[in-house]
Amino acid sequence: MSLLSQTTSGAMRPVVSPATAQPVRVVSVPAGHPYVARVTADREVMVLPDPAPEGAAPGQWWPPVVLDPEWITAHAADADLLHLHFGTESFTPEHLAACVDAAHAVGWPVVLTVHDLDHPQLTDQSRYVAQLDLLVPRVDALITLTPGAAAEIAARWGRRALVLPHPRLLSGSAPRVQPTGGCRVIGLHLKDLRPNVDPIGATRALLSALADPALDGLGTRAEIRMHRSVRDPRARDAIRALCASSPLVTLIEHDRLDDAELERSLAGLDACVLPYAHGTHSGWLELCWDLGVPVAAPAVGHYGDQHPDGSVAVFGPGELAAALHRLLTTGTRAGTGDRDAVVRERRELRVVADLRVSTRHRDLYRELLAGSAR
Repeated sequence: MSLLSQTTSGAMRPVVSPATAQPVRVVSVPAGHPYVARVTADREVMVLPDPAPEGAAPGQWWPPVVLDPEWITAHAADADLLHLHFGTESFTPEHLAACVDAAHAVGWPVVLTVHDLDHPQLTDQSRYVAQLDLLVPRVDALITLTPGAAAEIAARWGRRALVLPHPRLLSGSAPRVQPTGGCRVIGLHLKDLRPNVDPIGATRALLSALADPALDGLGTRAEIRMHRSVRDPRARDAIRALCASSPLVTLIEHDRLDDAELERSLAGLDACVLPYAHGTHSGWLELCWDLGVPVAAPAVGHYGDQHPDGSVAVFGPGELAAALHRLLTTGTRAGTGDRDAVVRERRELRVVADLRVSTRHRDLYRELLAGSAR
């Protein structure tokens, strides 16, 4: 008999046997997300599947059905705890506070993982800040991903957040790619030009860096990618014009990449530049780390805290060329044995770290439930 069962996101999780403790039943917002599947992989944790919103496409969890006081009250006996991750932006702060109060009324402790202190999908942060102002003091426990974010939470709200690093994002083995040869390839992925992306500023900064003598001497070129369907057509047109002005840049416009396509596009890079104007943590950075790709990250949020091992170079205005020079001269090249060795080493580190993170989630849930029972 198999000891594994499939989660809503397709990940495999050990089945609880009769000899083990009863699992903690968690309502997670969302449930069907790779991050959530990793951090709740312990066999003593069971995440309830996302209820489908009315009229939603298959696999769509948003807006989250469970974030409703009446739903929580009606399903009081089905779960033990509520854990909030993503997807709150559809609701007013007062509605979210009512959800936390309803959870407490039925005996569910509430955990909030603060992934974002600045929301990447929003330009105006005022409503999201108001959500945090209500949620952070109200929930029973806080988790975040970096010491820097924990320090910011403590300064803003006077609360301690448990720091648990982001888990592995690479879905399987790293894809095989051809070496980039004499040229060092720098990637900039603009995707659909979401609100926290500075597409024009990031492109200009990269073009300026490519013209820097330090990078010119390394034989660098850039690969800039952008979705065909974007949120800002004027910015798209400006990106096209900027890329056309430089022989060192290749612009690739494409549909949204699936996981395998994305992993292959990143694995073929010698370095990757994050184009963010604001934000807190980056799953993109985590996938690059899994793939052994060095990352240049803007000096906003807490990107540099995610991997303080030299694989991330944080840059301010006018500093991108220097950051890239350091990464390209100390990091590994795409498609080489050295890169393969880094990927293997990091996978081994992730196995240990991810086990610790999932165990700590289980223990936190148990501690909260024991406290609520007293």
